[in-house]
Amino acid sequence: MSSVKIARLTDRGVVRIDGADSEKLLQSLVTNEIEGLNAGEARFAGLLSPQGKILFDFFIVRTETGYLLDVAAAKAADLVKRLTMYKLRADVTITDASPGFAVYAVWDDGAAALTATRACVHFNDPRHPAMGVRWLMQSPPPADAQVVELAHIDYDALRVRLGVPEAGKDFEFGDAYPHEADYDLFNGVSFTKGCYVGQEIVARMQNKTVVRKRVVKISAAAPLVSGAEIHLGDIAIGRVGTVDGLHGLAMVRLDRAIEAQDKNQRLRADGIAIDIDADAVGRYRKSAAARPSAALPS
Repeated sequence: MSSVKIARLTDRGVVRIDGADSEKLLQSLVTNEIEGLNAGEARFAGLLSPQGKILFDFFIVRTETGYLLDVAAAKAADLVKRLTMYKLRADVTITDASPGFAVYAVWDDGAAALTATRACVHFNDPRHPAMGVRWLMQSPPPADAQVVELAHIDYDALRVRLGVPEAGKDFEFGDAYPHEADYDLFNGVSFTKGCYVGQEIVARMQNKTVVRKRVVKISAAAPLVSGAEIHLGDIAIGRVGTVDGLHGLAMVRLDRAIEAQDKNQRLRADGIAIDIDADAVGRYRKSAAARPSAALPS
């Protein structure tokens, strides 16, 4: 277990949902499949506006009595209000349980073995196997000489390496569609479940359009700056999000970026030349080739 890494995610909170109708309520609202989850299993999902924009996202983990939602701490109270608005007469109790929990991310070799020795709610991060395990702990973990305790920025560096976006850092709540936030790439949406809030918009983007704007991995020859606008000439086509030295994540207009690439023009952020991840470029080209009329720049 010598390489196990752990970081407390101080910007995360927990919402508790209990009651006989809790599964039915969540299944009718969120982007992912909730029915049939066993205790300890989790999904990553979002709650959308009727227009299909992400208002909240969270991990939903099944417990013996209901569900816990691992959510941005700053959004926990608002999420409780939004879910309460939808519950009507359903047999559901919704509470902000954040004061009673600390959220940890645990990753690298030995994470699963270490987790088996801890008494807490835990689940595999469903977005990517290398993202490891999440712990929802009601008391601090005991000291362990085999565990390397890291800061939140180390967890962010892991996300950058894997290309996993985070709301509030790589896109804004209320401003991005699930596809733009890569839900389709990181197991955040089901395209086979029944209706949920915003489902028609998500289905249309999946089946009939080319997603021109996405969070993608970027790299540069000099340290990147979070928040910097990405320019093609004088035109802003994106913004840098989470950074880790020469690497980062950014919301970018891929159609414009590829147009620049084809013309041997460079994208720049704060004057620094940047490159877009080749896999993201390849996925866009494939999608645009399949739907040429939907891929015309707007």
